[in-house]
Amino acid sequence: MSVERLHGWFERFGERNDGVGTTHLRPHEVTVTGGNGTTVRAAVPFERLDTVGESDGLWIEPLVEHLGRPRRIGLILVRLGGHSVGIAEQGRVVVSRTDRKPVHGRNSAGGWSQQRFARRRERQVREALRAAADDAVEVVAARSTELDAVVLGGDRKALDTLYADSRLGALFARAEPRVLDVPEPRRTVLDDAAARTRCVELVIRDG
Repeated sequence: MSVERLHGWFERFGERNDGVGTTHLRPHEVTVTGGNGTTVRAAVPFERLDTVGESDGLWIEPLVEHLGRPRRIGLILVRLGGHSVGIAEQGRVVVSRTDRKPVHGRNSAGGWSQQRFARRRERQVREALRAAADDAVEVVAARSTELDAVVLGGDRKALDTLYADSRLGALFARAEPRVLDVPEPRRTVLDDAAARTRCVELVIRDG
């Protein structure tokens, strides 16, 4: 849920659930409970929430302010064969680099040809991930001192390979716990990921 829509969504939540009973603000989680017992939990991204406590009724202004705070965020999206990296400010990409490298699918054929195909594929994977790491270093790591946060997306195995790169270890150690689920990284996918950094995931449980 985007920061712009958050307050309106919770107002409608109250209308559908006999009002809002309580709001509980914790450093890393906000819980809103409806009058009928239905709850909504929102994980707080980035740093801790400044304001904590419990209140009757709807009290999400601290969360809205937290999400809307100006931040410079490093984005690294990687899947086998493609990557897109960049810097986002207020949900908009200001610096980026996107590239694709061919990685053939697995071959089910047997024999010597399969072994040769597998070796070629392994080489393509290494080259693709090396290119992704190089671009992440040049575009994101080079600006690490300017960043407020780092957000990752894509294939976790590919991201783990980049994490093992000594040039990126410190940057990845700062990454948000959430990993964005993204399709093959392209510039438009990076733009969408930048907008999603200003969103919060809502988990609803019926009362």
